[in-house]
Order: sequence, then structure tokens, then C-alpha cells
Amino acid sequence: MEHGSVTDSTASSFSIMEEDHTLANSVRFVLNQDPRVAFCGYSIPHPADNKVNIRVQTTGDSAKDVLKDSLQDLMVMCQHVRGTFDTAVSDFRQNKTAEGMDIDLNKKK
Repeated sequence: MEHGSVTDSTASSFSIMEEDHTLANSVRFVLNQDPRVAFCGYSIPHPADNKVNIRVQTTGDSAKDVLKDSLQDLMVMCQHVRGTFDTAVSDFRQNKTAEGMDIDLNKKK
């Protein structure tokens, strides 16, 4: 959902349902890295509500387009982190056997 002026597309507020600080802070961080963003912030109206309001003001581009671009950038970042993590776990499992980890397999509790 978008709240903004019909005549000025450079400033808008967006409401995202069923989300919290985890997504909102990540989106805010990515938006603030974009040179097209003049201001970005978020709020959660009430702790009991699973709703986040994100405010975006740009230097000229449409706030909606800038938000979409930032969400795409965040998805790419998450995919990279996930891929790096999965590779590290796979490498660890291949290189670390029970014998190499100094574990006494015959020890009884």
C-alpha cells in the first residue's frame, strides 16, 4: 500500500503488513545507500501490530521505483549471503571428519 501525493511522486510512505524491524531496518539500510534517496525512515505504529511504515523521499526519481530497486538489491544481497553460508557449511562438512575433530567416539556418557 502506498500513501503519497498524487502530484509529487518523489515522496511516499509505504505500509508493509506482517513484517517487523528485521525487514524494515534492512530496507532502510539499503535505501540509505542509494544516492537518489534524500530521506528514508521507518516506524512501527504499535508493537502488537505486524505492520511497518516506510517513508521514502528522493531527489527526483519516483519513490516507488527507488523502493522497488532497493528491495531487489536487498534480495541479491540475501541470496549472496545464503550462497556463501551454504558453501562454507558444505566445505566444513567435507573437510572435517569425526577423526579430525578430536572427538572420542568410544567414550560413553
